[in-house]
Amino acid sequence: MYEELKQKFARTFSRPARFIFSAPGRTEIGGNHTDHQLGCVLAGAVSVDTLAAVDLNSDGVIRVLSEGYPLCEIALDEPEIREDEKGTTAALIRGVAARIASRPRAIQGFDAYVTSRVLPGSGLSSSAAFEVLIGTIINELSCCGLNAVEIAQIGQYAENVYFGKPCGLMDQMASSVGGIVTIDFADRDKPVVEPLAFDFSSCGHALCIVNSGADHADLTDEYAAIPRELKKVCAVFGKDVLREVDEAEFYSRLPEVRKLAGDRAVMRAMHVYDDNRRVQQEVEALKANDFARFLELVNESGRSSWLYLQNVVPTGNTAHQELALTLALAAKLLGGRGACRVHGGGFAGTIQAFVPLDLLESFRSGMDAVLGAGACQVLSIRPEGGVLLEEDKT
Repeated sequence: MYEELKQKFARTFSRPARFIFSAPGRTEIGGNHTDHQLGCVLAGAVSVDTLAAVDLNSDGVIRVLSEGYPLCEIALDEPEIREDEKGTTAALIRGVAARIASRPRAIQGFDAYVTSRVLPGSGLSSSAAFEVLIGTIINELSCCGLNAVEIAQIGQYAENVYFGKPCGLMDQMASSVGGIVTIDFADRDKPVVEPLAFDFSSCGHALCIVNSGADHADLTDEYAAIPRELKKVCAVFGKDVLREVDEAEFYSRLPEVRKLAGDRAVMRAMHVYDDNRRVQQEVEALKANDFARFLELVNESGRSSWLYLQNVVPTGNTAHQELALTLALAAKLLGGRGACRVHGGGFAGTIQAFVPLDLLESFRSGMDAVLGAGACQVLSIRPEGGVLLEEDKT
């Protein structure tokens, strides 16, 4: 099944691959920018993945050739953070390896040829899929005994500390665990992960991800501004994250919070409080098979992200508002049916839409006509997270 991938490994490393690993992309279903505030999210692994053909080596290094990129080599005895690696694949590999190696378990070197259908900028979190893939490979080949939650936490650590992006944990968790999951991050060390069995197609809707065509490059400051501004709100109450700030007290001291943190920070906090509630309501709606109510909540979350969280249009952009246009076009094509919302980090990348099956072809062709062929992807939920798919034991 994976013969082409194995052939590419053999041509690159001059020997056969013994293992095939996979880690999926993810879709955020509910809870936009709530994870880094120790809030609640609803997320799912999706049917596009990052694959690796792998074999162990005895050189004390990890070598990864991602298709279309130069070979990346990391020495296992050099775990220190390197400033010149910030923002690179090497930083993610080194960070994952260093974090696992800090536990009382020696890890082995390996060579890997990686190919991915979770394209960078797709909004399906290619970085989280890659981190989970590397963590799963190390865990399996070195018998580390890590569970899916721990692998996700290690991936987040690598992205935060080594790569330099202040992401939350939702992306890695959804990719690592698989299926549809609701996650409560109240305990940062032991988030509560609960699977949710639900088939969107059974309700006559397709799950679509639509690429706006806007690039995430140079948007790190926009993403970082959200937790930074929320931290200012929390500081008024002597807290670190919004989950620790009583909502009633937040509203009772609103004049003081506005003065010390600013109005945009206040509105972003309002969004987080409301979206945390919406996640719980979405879960309840799906468990009750009330799909109409679920769609209402998805649309509410989308409006809140646009109006209050303000992660649709990058600061100061006027002529280029690709994500906003994509949302407006989706709403037009849906004609009051289904639902759509900003997806993931925002500012660029993708939107999410739940499209009635009888509108699917017209919706897809309408989006593609404006945004380019293939802009609209129809996805399904993948039950597995990061996994060893195949092993040659001969």
